[in-house]
Amino acid sequence: MKYTADWIARAVEGRLVGEDTTVTGGVFTDSRDCQDQSLYVARIGESADGHDYLDSAVEHGAVAAIVTREDVGPEKLTRIVVSDATKALGLLAKAHLRKLRDEGDIDVIAITGSVGKTTTKDLTAGILQTFGPTIAPKSSFNNEVGMPLTVLRADRHTRYLVLEMGASGPGHLQYLTQIAPPDIAVELAVGRAHLGGFGSVPALAHAKAELVEGLAKGGTAILNRDDQNVYNMSSLANGPVVYFSATGKSGADVRATHIKLDENSCPAFDLEAGDVLKRVHLGLVGRHQVSNALAAISVCLTLGLDSARVVETLNSLRAQSPHRMHVFEAEGATFIDDSYNANPDSMKAGLEVLGRLGERGNRRIAVLGVMLELGKASASLHREVGRLADEARVDVLITVGEGAEPIAEPLRGKADIHHFETAKEAGDLLRNLVQPGDFVFLKGSNGSGVWKIADEFSAV
Repeated sequence: MKYTADWIARAVEGRLVGEDTTVTGGVFTDSRDCQDQSLYVARIGESADGHDYLDSAVEHGAVAAIVTREDVGPEKLTRIVVSDATKALGLLAKAHLRKLRDEGDIDVIAITGSVGKTTTKDLTAGILQTFGPTIAPKSSFNNEVGMPLTVLRADRHTRYLVLEMGASGPGHLQYLTQIAPPDIAVELAVGRAHLGGFGSVPALAHAKAELVEGLAKGGTAILNRDDQNVYNMSSLANGPVVYFSATGKSGADVRATHIKLDENSCPAFDLEAGDVLKRVHLGLVGRHQVSNALAAISVCLTLGLDSARVVETLNSLRAQSPHRMHVFEAEGATFIDDSYNANPDSMKAGLEVLGRLGERGNRRIAVLGVMLELGKASASLHREVGRLADEARVDVLITVGEGAEPIAEPLRGKADIHHFETAKEAGDLLRNLVQPGDFVFLKGSNGSGVWKIADEFSAV
């Protein structure tokens, strides 16, 4: 990107203070990431004030900063004064994308859903980058900060911009689509994540539908035919609708049939899409990955890409983002690390994998952290996870964090049960308890810290 500070000030509805310099080195919200000729956005967060790091931003190369206070930072730093730095970041991304669309050919693909967003993003971007320059988020940059930063990484050479859009409350997706109206909107599933912020599944479905409503004029909605709440969104589309189905529904445009799992629980299936019939062999763990793969395939076929090359590339892909069904060996045991985040639906998918792998006769250990933001239904949903752990025939259950205790109720008298308030305590026990041949499943909301246990073992 190459913009003058004056252009940026007008784009973000701000006031320029200082020299009208030129920004060519990107946009950053962490001063340590700044590069030569970059723009620093001084956000005020829950635990830090970005204005405290203006000196650091300049030391790392920033030549301008978006600030909410004029009397801060080195005197030589060009400042763009706004009332809200986060909103200004969104306005800048919106203006940048509009310019890219005016001057070139770029397709914007946006993906949302209660489960599977990051994996589907990784698969979609992994395929598209073999067809043209592709920009996609790092990890799960899917909120009002991460998504605009991803948009701002695109340049005039970018052919495909793949965005992950998350929501923890009503209006969040509407805000994101106002910044980046997608040409293709992918709706994966309406589950039970963030129920504390939405109140109910119908309210969550209504909020997720904001992605379809935010499509660019004539854009395509790609909907999961197997999820009734997603299927109902078809009436909101202002352009074509493409359906995918992991259960082989005949009314779906892209569907999977004859699904088989290998000894490592990686699925293979027949892809049926019009006159396209291909055998897909995924390098990802779990039957639930079929739906994610179909969504990625649907995007590529909507873009008119060669189906044979799409499938060939898909078959070569492996897990990209950390802590998402990453299988590794440590201490002679097999670890299934899906610890980035958790809700009842993703817990179910992971425990099914543990149950299947454990059929080899080895011990099954589940380290399950608390699922956050579930509201009044939290206790009952944690007990539901406990029933799923029982169905997976878990031998050892370790729960982590306040609120996770109800998971253990359905397993009392059937499994060796432990509970800890911190991930460190749970990790210490696991290290003493794990034996060669064990299968260990790690899952929990990010705030539970279970991912720290995964990092500790995977680093060995």
